[in-house]
Amino acid sequence: MFLVWAGFLLMILGFLALDLGVFHRKAHVIGVREAMRWFVVWFGLGLLFGVFVYFAYEAHWMGLGHEADPVDGMINDGTTALGKYLTGYVIEKSLSVDNIFVIAMIFQYFAVPQMYQHRVLFWGILGALVLRGAMIGVGATLVQEFHWILYVFALFLIVTAVRMLFLDTEERPPDQNFVVRYARRFFPVTMHFHGEHFFVRAGTAASHQAETPGAALLPDVVVDRSPPGTLLITPLALALVMVETTDLVFAVDSIPAIFAITGDPFLVFTSNVFAILGLRSLYFALAGMVTQFRYLKVALAVVLLVVGVKMLIAGWLREILGEHFNLYLLGVVVVILTAGVLASLWVDREERRLP
Repeated sequence: MFLVWAGFLLMILGFLALDLGVFHRKAHVIGVREAMRWFVVWFGLGLLFGVFVYFAYEAHWMGLGHEADPVDGMINDGTTALGKYLTGYVIEKSLSVDNIFVIAMIFQYFAVPQMYQHRVLFWGILGALVLRGAMIGVGATLVQEFHWILYVFALFLIVTAVRMLFLDTEERPPDQNFVVRYARRFFPVTMHFHGEHFFVRAGTAASHQAETPGAALLPDVVVDRSPPGTLLITPLALALVMVETTDLVFAVDSIPAIFAITGDPFLVFTSNVFAILGLRSLYFALAGMVTQFRYLKVALAVVLLVVGVKMLIAGWLREILGEHFNLYLLGVVVVILTAGVLASLWVDREERRLP
């Protein structure tokens, strides 16, 4: 079992090293076409890994699928494991779309130049993998030891869905985030961007190469005239902090959703990882169009509601639909998301046709 975990982590680290060290070594503005190509690459890798999941669980390679899934008590064979992996992947990917709205607001607030946004997202996603890995490890232990925690997760998802549907869940401005406020209060912050640097020392050559002013920084806590050698935080670092904390908040919603599908830590973690890896390309592809999908947030809320209800009545659904009922859930999720996108496009087209 250790070998499969080690192999997967090495593979992901290799992908990330190629991404930042080879393909995005130089900062540049990522256009929609390039973003879509990378989205297809990451999406294809996610599906290709699903092939591995099928054969690994079917033949029980390296200890996979030997133990009963703590969520439904089933021994996962190739078909059930693949169904759970794909369902988890689609749910996590769809919920990550909501994160794009907030990331776009963060970049706009801190006036992050487009050519540096990929770097922020790269390190933000790398940190998100570590944080989510820890949360998944804790969640898997809780599910295995205390099965009733699934019902708590279910109620949490249902409440979250209701809040998204009927309550105002608009994000507060980034300057109200306690982490950003703490950083500004106790650490010297420069009001300018300095290339791709997250930190810069006062008085060095890099500190004199200021490019774009950080429009969101408050003058009374900005320290650009610090003593030489003082380590300064750049606006790019503050944007990274916001992306990290935002992902942590979203993970509180999305991780319980994946535990509605499976309690197998390997399936939970791998589906999360591939969903997150494609978030950067998805952001650059959709950031300029998110406002067009006005009903997408409603669709995501309905997905959370369906997943929460499924978690509550999973035993009953398995008796009626059979052991592969998660595949039906996958179909329902895809239909809901597609309906949200199509409804948004249709309403947008009708509004444009009005005089």
